[in-house]
Amino acid sequence: MELLAQQPTTMITKLTNGAAIRTDVDEVEKITFTDAEFNLNSDGYRILEADELCWPDDRLLPFFLPPSTVRSLDMNAAKLSDVERVMFCTLQGIINRTRPRILLYNHNEEPQSTWPTAHSLRTASVPVSRPYEMVKLYQEEIKGLVLYSNELCDHYSNLAVTIAVLDRLLPVTAEIRDKLVANGMDFPIVEDLSQLKMSTAYEVYSYLYNNYWSRCNHRLLISLRPTIPYVHDIGAACGSACVWLDPRNGRERVLLDKMLKDMTPGRDFVLGWYPEERSGVGEATKYGLSTVPADFFENTTVYTAVNKPVVIAPVPKRPKLENKIYAAVYISDGDNIQYCQHAMAKIFEQGGRGKMPLNWTISPALADISPMMLNYYYRKASTNDCFVGGPSGMGYSMPYDAHNSRYYAGASDTELITPYTQLTQRYLEKAGLRVITIWDNVSDKQCQAYANNCSYLYGLTINDWERQVGRLTDKVQSDWLPVAVQYPCYANGVDVITDFFNRDIKNFKGKEPMFVTGQATVWDAGPDKLVALNERLNALSPGNVNIVRADHWFSYYNEAHHLPFNITLLQDMEIVSSPARTNAKVAADGSPSEGYLWTSRTSDGTGWVKMDFKEPFQISRYVIRHAEAAGMEPELNSRDFTIETSLDGETWTTVGSFVGNTSPVTEATITPVEARFVRVNVTNGGTDGRVRIGDIEVYGAH
Repeated sequence: MELLAQQPTTMITKLTNGAAIRTDVDEVEKITFTDAEFNLNSDGYRILEADELCWPDDRLLPFFLPPSTVRSLDMNAAKLSDVERVMFCTLQGIINRTRPRILLYNHNEEPQSTWPTAHSLRTASVPVSRPYEMVKLYQEEIKGLVLYSNELCDHYSNLAVTIAVLDRLLPVTAEIRDKLVANGMDFPIVEDLSQLKMSTAYEVYSYLYNNYWSRCNHRLLISLRPTIPYVHDIGAACGSACVWLDPRNGRERVLLDKMLKDMTPGRDFVLGWYPEERSGVGEATKYGLSTVPADFFENTTVYTAVNKPVVIAPVPKRPKLENKIYAAVYISDGDNIQYCQHAMAKIFEQGGRGKMPLNWTISPALADISPMMLNYYYRKASTNDCFVGGPSGMGYSMPYDAHNSRYYAGASDTELITPYTQLTQRYLEKAGLRVITIWDNVSDKQCQAYANNCSYLYGLTINDWERQVGRLTDKVQSDWLPVAVQYPCYANGVDVITDFFNRDIKNFKGKEPMFVTGQATVWDAGPDKLVALNERLNALSPGNVNIVRADHWFSYYNEAHHLPFNITLLQDMEIVSSPARTNAKVAADGSPSEGYLWTSRTSDGTGWVKMDFKEPFQISRYVIRHAEAAGMEPELNSRDFTIETSLDGETWTTVGSFVGNTSPVTEATITPVEARFVRVNVTNGGTDGRVRIGDIEVYGAH
């Protein structure tokens, strides 16, 4: 009993889909065992239904078994029609929910090998001359067909897909069914929609809602044009409804609202796109839900199954603040994960990248949807490439619509914006993104929700489309979170950015720092064109303009305005430690990831890290990320430790003391204390006796 008492009080349950669920023993009330029979495929895997997936509340998508060898098919080279692609992508999701085995090439904008290689996949091609062999390989896992016709309207495709995914059926037209039969597959018709007489989107989706919505999962809603097949795989795997409703149409909006009301803010989301951007994103925002734009994203069920931690790159230290002009330039459209998968893969290879600091918007949803995609970009990035979140955090929400002059969720209360910002915090931290952009404005209450729930942020930026009367002004929320206006927003070239920046730069007197920031549309101004800004801006005020990363920009901004900022970013900081396996500097390098962990040399459970900031600061907050924040086992988190401050490095004051810690992150705001030195002293490390520190942040102000 004594030995048992010393072990971690957790139990691990491994499920048939590969998920490992960790549960505190104290939370387990009863364990029962029962005999069960499972439907196995010829490879011995249990065939999963959509409602049997392991889908924890803290994940955007379910767990899937990791892929081994996947069969690939180039649907373009096979010359498949739109309705055939819809059938193949639905097949992909149904099969991959048991274990990912199908990879489909649709878009072909980037080299086909890019993402399979990034995910370390082994592929075996199905001949493009015989594409229906892909169906034959997995026919044992298909129960039958949903027969439909798009003669009256295209929306029958989405209806057929929604029905098909609930019962492992394939959505087919009569022509596709004939091809299946010709290839030796005479599946039974389980649902026949071909005789229905509905002819409008409202009628078709009302039929879906009345007859099938209750059986669909409500954690994920697919919003997709009926002729686009791409994200059908994840919808099919999850048992999600697929619709294409236009909120500008009164009846369709009411029907869409019925579905959105059944979804949970802070957990559920919409994947795909809408007939019109602002009305669609805005309608979801009304219910506290985000949209992950993804109309052309491929192979979600494959890439989400490669469930690896995001390896966040270290952040370069910044020089001292000077009376200079600090400029930050953002690149648009990274909120759309199909852009991250396709166009960005090409644009990121431009020769101009890395020659000046640029801030690339990218979706934090990729931390679950394709963590290896984030790792791909982090691995290729230079120190001049900074990744930031697109609008408006975890997925695209619209706090304010400047076109229609209306606020959405949380403008005057926080009931809906609070869970959304809590979700945003979790995914910003998973993805390593410290700055987000917001369209088109943000109310005081909404700002307050970000400040209350997104402590990982360094700052917010607002893209207002220049539709406001006059110019929005920067502000600071809760005495720490700056909200900066992009001026210009979505600029289509270097000339536009130069002109807008010069509206401020021409007034620079050199007596205090100046801050300018703007966003370029990636379709018109990629890195090859943006590098010209270095010369253009310095011509406006020779020797005075520093183009910097977004994280540095907000660090400078806060310091200049006497607000707390992460002083471990300072170039002059010195850091030393007790004997260690790794360099002391990795304890405060901006990355908590396993490759950048500080690890003690000894295994006696003790170790310390000390930082010297070279001058006193008013220390008001600290953050310690432990081993679990790097994706390691929770048992390796430091359990007992103190945070201490000192003015002279000799006399120390304890400002935080922790015993029996189990959390991956320790974060505390304290009464400001003047200090030059900060020390983290661990007296009881992980269960293996090693002390591990993923990252330390210390916030101070002058």
